[in-house]
Amino acid sequence: MPHHRPVLVEEAVKYWTAGMCARANGLYLDGTVGGGGHAEALLRRLPRCRLLGVDRDPEALKAARARLAPFRDRARLERASFRRAAALPGVRAEGLAGALLDLGTSSRQLDDDGRGFTFRRGAPLDMRMRAGTGVTAAALLASASREELVRTLKEGDAPRPTTLAGRIVRRRAERPLRASDDLVAVLESVLGRRARHGEKARLFQALRMAVNDEKRALAEALPAIRDVLRPGAVLVVISYHSVEDRLVKQAFRAWSDPAAALPRRVPVRREDLPGAGAVLTRRPVAPGDAEVRSNSRAKPARLRAWRKAA
Repeated sequence: MPHHRPVLVEEAVKYWTAGMCARANGLYLDGTVGGGGHAEALLRRLPRCRLLGVDRDPEALKAARARLAPFRDRARLERASFRRAAALPGVRAEGLAGALLDLGTSSRQLDDDGRGFTFRRGAPLDMRMRAGTGVTAAALLASASREELVRTLKEGDAPRPTTLAGRIVRRRAERPLRASDDLVAVLESVLGRRARHGEKARLFQALRMAVNDEKRALAEALPAIRDVLRPGAVLVVISYHSVEDRLVKQAFRAWSDPAAALPRRVPVRREDLPGAGAVLTRRPVAPGDAEVRSNSRAKPARLRAWRKAA
């Protein structure tokens, strides 16, 4: 099987290694190692560094192990969620010289219809990052209340979330939604026309994020990883969805300028409330035209980076 094509590799490694310990024998975290593309680039760039690669998907770890075999003496791979990465053995004691989170799904997951991440015809409504465990998208659609569905669809930026939730509840009373075709049919009944690619993508992303508890996982992981960064180390996050990107942007801003989150009339000067670090990307870094032409799935990617105070 071909390698997953990592996005924004040069840009990610540039910021990932922009910490004060970049040339040392530091420990770097790839919290979403996937096929190992970003990890390989880092290990080649810094010949003395060590890598901790984390992923929930055993298939992704299998691919990463094969790709990173030449670096097995410096690369340690763990099956875990990135929300637990900071608690893995040795991380807190040593601290991280840098960390990367590449959110979303890999090409390998999207291209495997059996995993149920795709809206190609006939794909099961599964969407679990860790296959075989947890609640599938089909089970969520069958059991969630209308109010829960509205919240899920709104949080994931799905189209027409309130109407869509009501239509899902009516449709499942007649017969269960088991395959991608069933869900797309409901969406198109709400829209009154054929759904566009982007509309289907937003709906399926919303469900995938709910099935895998991605929003809460990211909200928990960001401060946990920040706290185990060594002074001067950098946290890099690549997101593919406005919901995730907004969460990262708000976290980085709050860490850098805590006074900005206070009400206007609170008598606190910014210099009296120093931040924990600084944002390195005033605007998110997006893939260039050449990368998008060679890999269309890179188009929505947005990279943000934050450096912990020295």
